[in-house]
Amino acid sequence: MDPLIVVIALGGNALLQRGEPVSAELQRKNMRTAGASIAEVAREHHVVLTHGNGPQVGLLALQEASYSDIFQNPLDVLGAETEGMIGYLIEQELSNRLPGREILTLLTRVQVDPSDPAFENPTKPIGPLFEPEEARRIAANLGWSLAPDGDKLRRVVPSPLPKEIIPAKIFRRLLVRGVLVVCAGGGGIPVTWDEKEGWQGVEAVIDKDRTASLLAQEVGAHGLVMLTDVPKVEVGFGRPDAQPIDRATPSELRALAHEFPAGSMGPKITAALEFVEATGGFAAIGSLADAPAIVRQEAGTIVVPD
Repeated sequence: MDPLIVVIALGGNALLQRGEPVSAELQRKNMRTAGASIAEVAREHHVVLTHGNGPQVGLLALQEASYSDIFQNPLDVLGAETEGMIGYLIEQELSNRLPGREILTLLTRVQVDPSDPAFENPTKPIGPLFEPEEARRIAANLGWSLAPDGDKLRRVVPSPLPKEIIPAKIFRRLLVRGVLVVCAGGGGIPVTWDEKEGWQGVEAVIDKDRTASLLAQEVGAHGLVMLTDVPKVEVGFGRPDAQPIDRATPSELRALAHEFPAGSMGPKITAALEFVEATGGFAAIGSLADAPAIVRQEAGTIVVPD
């Protein structure tokens, strides 16, 4: 197989399993596992790597809110902090596994529309899970929006759609030189443009999969691979009659849209459809451990043009 340009979006499980504490040592340990799969792909292909930041950015916001007498940084600043921190952990691990390979982490601004309706309807879960009683206290004290997550609650924030990845042309130039680029972490740093004020950060967290789809389009990727904690997309997920999807087209997945809620697989399905229809390439959703086989289209759920 000739080398491909592949955008890989790491799910939150790459650094933290569900319910695990946000500690540096634990994230390093989990990244060692993720690094093995990513490095195997990167030995054969040009890779752009992006990642989530929900647990990390939520914890930072909670830590800052506990100091009521100091200024609390907004979500765009906290997003930049987590993008740098997680990028460092990824870069460190991949540098150990790919000696001699140039690896570069870049803070990435992503333009959003200030009139996006998402600002009036927060849906993006971030941070830790709370018991109902603790959640009510936090919501009352901090004015946060919370939503059910299983039998607990979690903070939700606006998640506007990405319009433009501002430094995307730079990523393409680095790729053709063989650089492994880590960028647009956590969906990127959300910014808006105003004729009078210029660039301004906003209180939001962009969905990483929608940004990954746009990123893959803008760098001319052949494939978009979204790695998570399930081996395939399933119809009837969680039910006894659940059926895995091995291969599908955008029209087939649209007919099953009711099976993929916004709070779980929905954004990944939408990201896959957008990329495949815009480029004619392939998109895939599957397990982190299966990354090399997924790129070969031998594992995961593969989405191909109609």
